[in-house]
Amino acid sequence: MIHKAIDLGITLFDTADIYAGMGGSETVLGTVLGDRRKDIVLATKYSKPMSHDGTKQGASRRYIMSAVEASLTRLKTDYIDLYQQHDYDPLTPMEETLRALDDLVRQGKVRYIGNSNFPAWRIAEAEMMARQMGVNKFVSCQDEYSLVVRGIEKDLLPAAQEYRLGLLPFFPLASGLLTGKYRRGAAAPDDTRFAKAPALRDRYVTPRNEDIVEKLQTFSQARDHSMLDLAFSWLAARPQVSSVIAGATRVEQVEQNVKAIDWTLTKEELAEIDQITK
Repeated sequence: MIHKAIDLGITLFDTADIYAGMGGSETVLGTVLGDRRKDIVLATKYSKPMSHDGTKQGASRRYIMSAVEASLTRLKTDYIDLYQQHDYDPLTPMEETLRALDDLVRQGKVRYIGNSNFPAWRIAEAEMMARQMGVNKFVSCQDEYSLVVRGIEKDLLPAAQEYRLGLLPFFPLASGLLTGKYRRGAAAPDDTRFAKAPALRDRYVTPRNEDIVEKLQTFSQARDHSMLDLAFSWLAARPQVSSVIAGATRVEQVEQNVKAIDWTLTKEELAEIDQITK
């Protein structure tokens, strides 16, 4: 799947140290990429717990310096293109975090830094502090954003626009709700995320969201497109979106994801989508 994605023109690979049982995802990427590492933008994350005793987590200088070395080893590379703080750390001063990350950039171990799951005021704080300190600033933010989850438009998206942060939306399909494979009132198919994770189903399958999905299906079908096409193409048309974080478990899904982003929505279509989803 990784090689197929590169063959199809995908250049951003996003992972994190905690994915796949603390280190599994980075290890697989490092093993499979080989000399194709140089052909991609490799993004990973730190700060979420990498131990059960609370000793390996957060954004302190001590932890960042050890976490980056562990990620570099698993990824079999000597630099990370985008190193992202997976969540803000209320226990560590922002100055300490930014200084440590700036040192990693100056050492050549990290090219750029980003954040994920920060509230808008934290993004503003980090921006102002980086300016005052004369250190490298966050260039990206990774947050949940989709046709049924548009909360970041209130504060976070305007902050990203103001400070020129590229947005990397995750859960673009609302854990599968926006694929159109679920039917109102019917049980989720056995091999789907909602069947395996009832908490996700309860989070996304609400009367409001089901109403939206039904209207979006009608909208897409009238234009000979799938819900997948709509979900990805709408995000690609949004301000600040640099790329869409899309998961896949089969080669066929990678191919579908690549094709899905080709639909260029008109202003009228975007306005109609707003009417349905806002």
